[in-house]
Amino acid sequence: MSSTEQPTAPLRVAVLVASTREGRFAPVVTRWLTGHLGQRPDLRADIVDLAETPLPTVLPAFGEEPPPGTREALAAVSPRLAAADAFVFVTPEYNHSYPAPLKNAIDWHNAEWHGKPVAFVSYGGLSGGLRAVEHLRVVMAELNATTIRNTVSFHQATGSFDADGRVDDPAVDAAAKALLDQLTWWAHALRDAKSRRPYAA
Repeated sequence: MSSTEQPTAPLRVAVLVASTREGRFAPVVTRWLTGHLGQRPDLRADIVDLAETPLPTVLPAFGEEPPPGTREALAAVSPRLAAADAFVFVTPEYNHSYPAPLKNAIDWHNAEWHGKPVAFVSYGGLSGGLRAVEHLRVVMAELNATTIRNTVSFHQATGSFDADGRVDDPAVDAAAKALLDQLTWWAHALRDAKSRRPYAA
């Protein structure tokens, strides 16, 4: 690094854990992902588990006050999304789409997504959750977010991990690296651009 070059602050990556079901497999996949994130000094992860930070399921009509307790619930989530430079959604596939709690969290926010990249780690049966990802791409485009091309998907997910939550497959590790490399590129590019010019939604 030259004497005039400034060190780059780590990118803040909010990992949204979409499933809130009892007995969910999401913690296994999330621990695997955070293991990869922890190997990257250029990334700092914040796990936003929607089972631990539930949001109200009834959105107020335009111009009306939100239900009681809404501000307190949002205070546990909204500032973390606003502070993030990038996102990873960890999502299963429910009925050919993604879980309702994730859609609810998306809909409670707007500017928090603008001009930021989103990556996906999905899991499920034969499809590996990829139909959920394709639905999310359309939704996040409407919210002025950039979804990256690379994904990691676990087909027949419960058989992909050993009893300790490890994945013994070099191809999966390579896919995780490609996903995080691409997410990092977009996050730096968009953060740098917004530092010079406010994002126009």
